[in-house]
Amino acid sequence: MGLKPTIYKFDITLSDLNRQVYDALNLTIALHPSETIERMMVRVLAFCMNAQERLMFSKGISAPDEPDIWSHTLDNQISLWIDVGEPAVDRIKKATRQSSAVKIYSFNSKSNAWWKQGQKHFNGLPVSVFQFEWKTIQSLATLAQRTLDLSVTISDQSAYVASKDGECDVPWVPLQVIP
Repeated sequence: MGLKPTIYKFDITLSDLNRQVYDALNLTIALHPSETIERMMVRVLAFCMNAQERLMFSKGISAPDEPDIWSHTLDNQISLWIDVGEPAVDRIKKATRQSSAVKIYSFNSKSNAWWKQGQKHFNGLPVSVFQFEWKTIQSLATLAQRTLDLSVTISDQSAYVASKDGECDVPWVPLQVIP
């Protein structure tokens, strides 16, 4: 019998000053046994950065043909595809054929090498790519608890994340942005 996912519950007060989005999010997230806390926290942050009606977590790692986060139109077309990590170029090419908007949030220690290797392939694709610094994501991961109240304030190219046990500023670098 395989390991079961660990369930995390987040109550998030979101203030996205860039998009004028102010919301209270109640998220239940399954941490897959092969997923790191850092990756899960990047999924939460990416969700906050793109918060909108009908945005949801997919089955993620358990469903390799699905993104980590997505949104569908009322006629069930994929309107937003979000991958976390360093996906293969072929996966993203396929995503751009299935969705009208594709975003990647890269974050780990191999992120620079992944971008350097794939940049020329991504330049021709309608995909936005953002990069978080690995050490900052490690700091963000220290805030994780099974039940967590967070305040997330997004301004410019940074998210200020605070809980009762700590806080951190999580900046990102836009590597490629499609308007």
